[in-house]
Amino acid sequence: MKEKPRTFTSPFSQGGFMLPQEEMLEVKRKSSRLNIGIPKETSFQERRVSLVPDAVMVLVNNGHDVIVETGAGVNSNYQDKDYSEAGAQIAYGPEQVYKSNIVLKVAPPTFDEIEMMQPKQTLISALQLTVQQKNFFNHLISKKITGLAFDFIKDRSGIYPVVRSMSEIAGNTSILIAAEHLSTTNQGKGMMLGGISGVPPTEVVIIGAGTVGEFAARASVGLGASVKVFDNSLYRLRRIQNDLGMRLFTSIIQPRELEQALSHADVVIGALRSKEGRTPIVVTEEMVSNMKHGAVVVDISIDQGGCFETSQVTNHANPTFRKYGVTHYCVPNIASRVPQTASMALSNIFTPILMDMGEKGGIDSFLRESAGVRNGVYIYNGILTHKYIGETYNIPYKDLDLLIAATQF
Repeated sequence: MKEKPRTFTSPFSQGGFMLPQEEMLEVKRKSSRLNIGIPKETSFQERRVSLVPDAVMVLVNNGHDVIVETGAGVNSNYQDKDYSEAGAQIAYGPEQVYKSNIVLKVAPPTFDEIEMMQPKQTLISALQLTVQQKNFFNHLISKKITGLAFDFIKDRSGIYPVVRSMSEIAGNTSILIAAEHLSTTNQGKGMMLGGISGVPPTEVVIIGAGTVGEFAARASVGLGASVKVFDNSLYRLRRIQNDLGMRLFTSIIQPRELEQALSHADVVIGALRSKEGRTPIVVTEEMVSNMKHGAVVVDISIDQGGCFETSQVTNHANPTFRKYGVTHYCVPNIASRVPQTASMALSNIFTPILMDMGEKGGIDSFLRESAGVRNGVYIYNGILTHKYIGETYNIPYKDLDLLIAATQF
């Protein structure tokens, strides 16, 4: 009799798999409810607010608490009612706001504001490193604050999003400022920035081909001006031509070439930036004295000292002065001239960061996973983590990555 072939029953078939198995469930990360305080800005002529009402609504609808000091958004044309209707709590004094777990503001805190802060809080603000003193950092360290400088935060592509947004605003606005001061309304020479048929175009010289220079060039070209761009980086000069999609006059900063261009210029935009320290002066007093009478200089680099030898810091109330017949506009905080636009730009950056921070369980867990935001940390739980600050002010500092790794155990 022929033997039947043996059949193999898989243990994973319906009849063969009899043992009970554990159900594999996804372990969901425990989210955190953030308590965010938005104080009214007290710095001179700072008109921006860190979150606009629409951003507050998003955060509140996702379970977070937001407390806004009364009048915080007035200079950006946002009323207390707008924030209240968005779900924020209105505080009628700064003390209550500075009890929040996260304090979010635009300008760095003053010593009086640091005094109101609580131990172990998180501060998110600009750092403005070039104007800070040693006592500022020591005061924050004594409070065991975690400080994030939003001007050092990077996105996934390695770009500084806040610096980029404010630079776009400064570049565009600088050309509008120049146009105002060329007109007779502001005792200018009575020219229209740009050009029309049959009339030679306005000549604009832009010193610096970074983001500020790019957007100043875009605005100038859009108005019909003749544009010349100077920079010490061939890469940036190539990039600005590629980004604008057209050929521009570009040149490395050479004194003779720059002096010749300045002598014919109607508008000069100073848009150089320095990674550390003061912006180099590339336009001498003699070059300015040889410029056209009635020409306009907008020195956007003034917050780092300025790239014109004749530049002096001015403010929004008295923004200009004249030297050698040339109008100088040297206001450090140009973005505060258009505070609503600037506030919306800041909100677009801060809101996703705060949302991610809440979903990942708070600041510590968030910093472990977000290298870009971690780049903005200069103090962590009262320990200085910024090498440049430590070496400049002789303050002991530690590596942030090691501190964060240690908190996991």
